Amino acid sequence: MRPERRRRGDVVAAVALTVVLIGVTAVLWVTGDAANTSSRPAAEPITAPPAAAAVPTAVTEVWRAQSGATTAPVVAGPAVVTGDGDLVVGRDALTGDERWSYERDRPLCTVAAGFPRADEGTGRVLALYAEGSQWCSELTALRPDTGARAAASNPDMRPGTRLLASGSSVVATGAAYLEVMRSDLVKTLEYGAVPVVVQGKAQPRPQCTHASTAIGADRLGVVERCPGEGSDRLSLVATDGEKGAEEPEVDFSVPLPGTGAVIVAVSAERVAVALPGPPRLLLYDHAGQQVGENPLDVPEPDLADPPGGAVATTTFDHRITWWTGSRTIALDGRDLTPQWTAPDALGPAVPYADELLVPVPGGLRALGADGAELRTIPVDRPPGPVRLATLGEMLLEQRGGEVVALRPANP
Repeated sequence: MRPERRRRGDVVAAVALTVVLIGVTAVLWVTGDAANTSSRPAAEPITAPPAAAAVPTAVTEVWRAQSGATTAPVVAGPAVVTGDGDLVVGRDALTGDERWSYERDRPLCTVAAGFPRADEGTGRVLALYAEGSQWCSELTALRPDTGARAAASNPDMRPGTRLLASGSSVVATGAAYLEVMRSDLVKTLEYGAVPVVVQGKAQPRPQCTHASTAIGADRLGVVERCPGEGSDRLSLVATDGEKGAEEPEVDFSVPLPGTGAVIVAVSAERVAVALPGPPRLLLYDHAGQQVGENPLDVPEPDLADPPGGAVATTTFDHRITWWTGSRTIALDGRDLTPQWTAPDALGPAVPYADELLVPVPGGLRALGADGAELRTIPVDRPPGPVRLATLGEMLLEQRGGEVVALRPANP
């Protein structure tokens, strides 16, 4: 057989195709995320500071950084992460030095940590960016130790959304629509008024408003307010059901005995909901049966709808602490019954060494496991709410749009 010969027309066609492909690639580069992103990973992974040996009698400020895109200090793996404007920074906890950064050509909506059992055991930093003025739909997951990009997705969220993490799931909150994702940022649940309906009538109550949201034990709890109903409604939904993201698997949905409800927590056994008039904490099992009611010594304004649809809580050592706005209440992590109340609090509690710390005016109040007050560590700060976090011996306070790092003055 005679060998194939390359004709002039073949060469011209090949060159033309190559030019088209190069042009398409150039357009995608110019208009795509990569062209508008500045990623500067760490040269060496960040290391965590040493563990705290004991609660100090005094602390000193060692650094502070702007972080208007966070509502609480973001501790992910060995890093303290701040987010402000369009910039996410992974910092050395001891010094505040920038070790890695990630920046887009659009403003941040929020930054959070999630998926503590993700690959490499370091979890993920979740940076949610705006798309125009109406949406928060550019989500990137970063490795906290290096800042390397790990995954990306495009949720359909509105400004004001919060990212709430529990185990292998993160929910993006919203008054009309909720979206749950797993560690690769694949959507496992959509709930409410779905922006793009794929499966008709799959959503049970798309016309309802989500007043508050909580996540835990592979379940999403929602307080809903629905047209034509005289009371609020409590719903519990699987975060990753067998029917797929488009068809929610609802464990129960029951009317509550009143309005103005706030969901506080979801455990493997129960759901806790606070109601005003008078203030009380109602407990429901996962079948939707009320199994408990406890009076709350809090002013009624504390039970207003929380910003972003999520109350301020911390979870640790089989315990949940909830900041109501004026008090911190500890709940048993399993049955969610109240254990103790700390008055005059500015935020929820965090564990430090073998004690608990609660921010109060003028300092940090050290408590025993039973809530007994031990002493107060002086901290000079302006008035206002304070969210605490710890990383080794470092104490981190979110004060408005700023993160402040404190270190024991007498280690």
